Amino acid sequence: MAVKDPTAVERANLLNMAKLSIKGLIESALSFGRTLDSDYPPLQQFFVVMEHCLKHGLKVKKSFLSYNKTIWGPLELVEKLYPEAEEIAASVRDLPGLKTPLGRARAWLRLALMQKKMADYLRYLIIQRDLLSEFYEYHALMMEEEGAVIVGLLVGLNVIDANLCVKGEDLDSQNEEDIGGKERNVQIAAILDQKNYVEELNRQLNSTVSSLHARVDSLEKSNTKLIEELAIAKNNIIKLQEENHQLRSENTLILMKTQHHIEVTKVDVDAELQTYKHSRQGLDEMYNEARRQLREESQLRQKVEICGGERSSTVGPAVSYDRENELMVQVSMKHEIELAMKLLEKDIHEKQDTLIGLRQQLDEVKAINIEMYQKLQVSEDAMKEKNEIIGRLEDKTNQITATMKQLEQRLQQAEKVQMEAENEDEKFKQECISKSESLQKEISQKEKQLVQLETDLKIEKEWRQTLEDDLQREKATSFHLRVETQQIICLKKEFLKLQDKNRQLKKMCHDQEEALQELACKLSESKLKIEDIKEANKALQGQVWLKDKEATHCKLCEKEFSLSKRKHHCRNCGEIFCNACSDNELPLPSSPKPVRVCDSCHAFLIQRCSSNMP
Repeated sequence: MAVKDPTAVERANLLNMAKLSIKGLIESALSFGRTLDSDYPPLQQFFVVMEHCLKHGLKVKKSFLSYNKTIWGPLELVEKLYPEAEEIAASVRDLPGLKTPLGRARAWLRLALMQKKMADYLRYLIIQRDLLSEFYEYHALMMEEEGAVIVGLLVGLNVIDANLCVKGEDLDSQNEEDIGGKERNVQIAAILDQKNYVEELNRQLNSTVSSLHARVDSLEKSNTKLIEELAIAKNNIIKLQEENHQLRSENTLILMKTQHHIEVTKVDVDAELQTYKHSRQGLDEMYNEARRQLREESQLRQKVEICGGERSSTVGPAVSYDRENELMVQVSMKHEIELAMKLLEKDIHEKQDTLIGLRQQLDEVKAINIEMYQKLQVSEDAMKEKNEIIGRLEDKTNQITATMKQLEQRLQQAEKVQMEAENEDEKFKQECISKSESLQKEISQKEKQLVQLETDLKIEKEWRQTLEDDLQREKATSFHLRVETQQIICLKKEFLKLQDKNRQLKKMCHDQEEALQELACKLSESKLKIEDIKEANKALQGQVWLKDKEATHCKLCEKEFSLSKRKHHCRNCGEIFCNACSDNELPLPSSPKPVRVCDSCHAFLIQRCSSNMP
């Protein structure tokens, strides 16, 4: 699941609220049947929702005193973009009771609703996004498509007649009070969550139904394609069957013709052979007879020649002439027979050529028959393959019809589920409408609180932005500090070197101090001895004892002596002091018993005694 953008969720919620408020306002106004006034609750709710929509994603403008964030800036732009809006802007500025920009913006919205031009003004404002970017963030509702949708919804408000009194209302402080509590916020959040959950369920059901419809459409398309392919295949099969039938009929015709031609040629060949044989036999017989006659004639000639010598005298010229004529006839007959033989031989050769041509034609007819037989076998194989393809396609069509039936059943079930879901959705919508109607009043109150909370949130966001700026500054300072720390590390190294030198010097100084201390001890001992000697001399010579008359004031505190403040002599220095300044007793070299001593002498003597102690 992808994480939704919170700004997109805010825009969707504001769009839904705007739809509900505009729809409720139009329906209630049409049922109300008269002009609306400022106290009409749906109208107040509509203005609150519009104020929220216009405030969404509004940039904060910093001033010297505070952060300024109002919707009057973008609404004031309409005056420049749409000249007819100058009248509203001028009238809003002339209103005496308005002090804040928010109050002017609220008055502007009310006047635009009364003029029935709110949708036109905001449409001109939304078109100029480059100018709006000065006032709104890039993800604001007025910069996205939701703003255009809301402007389209505002067109329906032109059917409403409103008469709003802008002068008498306190628009500066209106709707800024925090009325509700945490429980109402929780209820509103729960209602919005339920609404989002129902919308998500409805969206999922719609998506499943649409996916099922898409699958059914795809299956129907595939089914239609398969049916078309089946019809094409059937048409092809029918064409092939027709071609096969035509080929078979042509083959049978060709076979019949060839068989008839072969039979005719066989009959002709047989007849020609028989005639050839008969003619050959006749010619042979004629040839044999001619040869026999020639032989007989030759024999007769020989006999005649033999007899011619004997009977030449007796036979006359007439008989020889007859024989010569017979011989000429026989020779001519012989020539004719030879010509007939040649003609017969030519005829025989021609018949042989025709026989060879007929045999070639027979071979060609046989080859054509073989080719036709092969084509028949190929067409029969193709028919078998096409029959197998037809069987497969019929199986596929059966499967597709079965799947279509299953899908139709699933579709019917899905439609039933959808109908049930729609019924449940309608019931839930009715419940939500009833709940929303009951909670609209609470929402109208909560929206006031939401306005305040949104202002607080925006202030916190601004504060957070300032803190981020401070963080960046601190990061810069930390970078400088890191540089300084590196410098300090270098200085530390130098400091360590100096410390080593300092330790060495300290050792030297310590040794010298010890030597000096020893010398100082010796000097102090010698000084004490000298002082003891001086005191002893003073004690021997006699101290200067100040007289009572000479002292009127205490030497230390300088207070005047009186009956209550009496005079006392210090036994060490001989001066006169009051009781408070000489309330000390110490043994002196002159007297081993403790005697009165002043504070200064007491301190001096104690210091000397302590220095003398080992």
